[in-house]
Amino acid sequence: MRNASLFDLSGRKALVTGASRGIGRSIAEALSAAGADVAVAARKLSSLEETTAAVSAAGGAAYAIRLDVTDVEQCEAAIAEASRLLGGLDILVNNAGTEEVRPSLDVDEALWDRIVDTNLKGAFFCAKAAARQMRDAGRSGAIINLCSLTSEVGVPTAVPYGSSKSGLLGMTRALAAEWADLGIRVNAIAPGYFRTAMTDVFYSDQTWQQSMLAKIPQRRFGNLSDLHGIAVFLASDASAYITGQSIPVDGGFLASI
Repeated sequence: MRNASLFDLSGRKALVTGASRGIGRSIAEALSAAGADVAVAARKLSSLEETTAAVSAAGGAAYAIRLDVTDVEQCEAAIAEASRLLGGLDILVNNAGTEEVRPSLDVDEALWDRIVDTNLKGAFFCAKAAARQMRDAGRSGAIINLCSLTSEVGVPTAVPYGSSKSGLLGMTRALAAEWADLGIRVNAIAPGYFRTAMTDVFYSDQTWQQSMLAKIPQRRFGNLSDLHGIAVFLASDASAYITGQSIPVDGGFLASI
């Protein structure tokens, strides 16, 4: 077997949530480039037009699905729709997420619920629906959750976000142990500092940028393309004996603290 074939996703069917921009869009494009047929989901179908156009322009097949991951019924419906459109489901990337920086003493119930419901509750119910689809179809599969450096370290003013991402790491490990007998692998990617629409507020502060760069051994922030290899790896047969793991993509940040 040629080593390259281990990373080949030809014939695989993938759904990426939160794929209208940033990390989700980039991962969808990477999976498509590796051969997968891709469905992409977001709260507004119109926001997915650029993603589906980019995938189609590169020669891939892409389908857009409306999904608010805080609504359990929509999670189940979106997984079913993705399976119908794609002709099955082999890969789920739980990328949908939200964040808002706020001092902990000012966090209210509405903010807590919005962040935790999006980042953790939504990921679980999408994973549950996907696992049922895979099991009932007799397919093995790969589920990839987008964790965070806050899954491992405490960050002031990001308590709801860090709590949700720490919970997502625990969920990744527990589901990996439970679903291994179904042939379903569950892993996570933990991006370091990447500039996206959600994190752009930080990068407008030059002092913050210099402070953070000094803590990253590679002395640069992540490019979205830095996530392509790990996403394809965890979705492919190249990681067939890996489950329950969270892999940081952080330029050495966690290793150096």
